[in-house]
Amino acid sequence: MNALRPARIEDAAEIARLAGELGYPVQMAAMEARLRAILPLPRHHVTLAQGEGGGLLGWIAVERRLTLESGERVEIAGLVVDAAARGTGIGRALVTDAERWALAQGFEAIGVRSNVMREGSHPFYESLGYARVKTQHAYGKRLK
Repeated sequence: MNALRPARIEDAAEIARLAGELGYPVQMAAMEARLRAILPLPRHHVTLAQGEGGGLLGWIAVERRLTLESGERVEIAGLVVDAAARGTGIGRALVTDAERWALAQGFEAIGVRSNVMREGSHPFYESLGYARVKTQHAYGKRLK
């Protein structure tokens, strides 16, 4: 039986491994520093799916975001399920956990952004009742 549980600092190596599967390679020490910064903040919520053998099968990070143009909202910031465990309901369970957290925070809606190249994630979110509300371009600039 897989279990959902809150993330802990000591999960940094496994969270980093899964972030690499998502296309965001990160060293364990950097992930540990991120967890130390994020986990104490009440506007962040990170849940893990732990397998029967103790290894992590996935994680979801959700946060409250406040912007001038749209006010406060809840958004899924990251979701990854181990490639070997996809299609087993873990992603659905993690999203359900995020939705429960958002409701407990007093929100009636939740959002997620999905890269256009992640074609497999689009039908997944749509199957959970998420609707595409806009398409946008993301820009970046390296600062010296």
